[in-house]
Amino acid sequence: MRGCHDTRSSSSCAACKLLKRRCTPTCIFAPYFRSDEPKKFAKVHKVFGASNVSKILTEVPEEQREDTVNSLAYEAEARLRDPVYGCIGAIALLQTKMAELQHDLALAKARLARYAAANNNNTSSSSSSSSSSLGVLESCVVNMSYGGLSFSGQSSDDISQYGYLCDFTHFPYPFQA
Repeated sequence: MRGCHDTRSSSSCAACKLLKRRCTPTCIFAPYFRSDEPKKFAKVHKVFGASNVSKILTEVPEEQREDTVNSLAYEAEARLRDPVYGCIGAIALLQTKMAELQHDLALAKARLARYAAANNNNTSSSSSSSSSSLGVLESCVVNMSYGGLSFSGQSSDDISQYGYLCDFTHFPYPFQA
């Protein structure tokens, strides 16, 4: 149905129903706001207004109108949920979360590398490196809910020898070692 005005039944589109007007065959809203989706247009109308949506749709090339309507519907939904920031607030929240997770991942990788190096120094030279790496992975428990590592079978004093990697004061959540 992208961009084409197909033949429809005698029922009005969601926009014309909400605006209480007769839906004409050349209605610009009809292909994008079907009569079975009245809430979609209601949200877009509440945020942007029918005349503004009509102006936007007439300015956009016909092959891009469906994407435009979907974008307007998403932005209207976000604006109704968060009137101050709208979809920008959702984007900022996701970017912040992504940065936190990248930071947590970098800390976990560095901590694991230091633990593996310390464990390799403690193992005898006759053991193979693959078995010592396996031992490192078996003795570490990844705590996914907090994004950190907890080491089983060691005291916090043993873990703190690795310096700044065990400083969790900047995390917004509790770390359980």
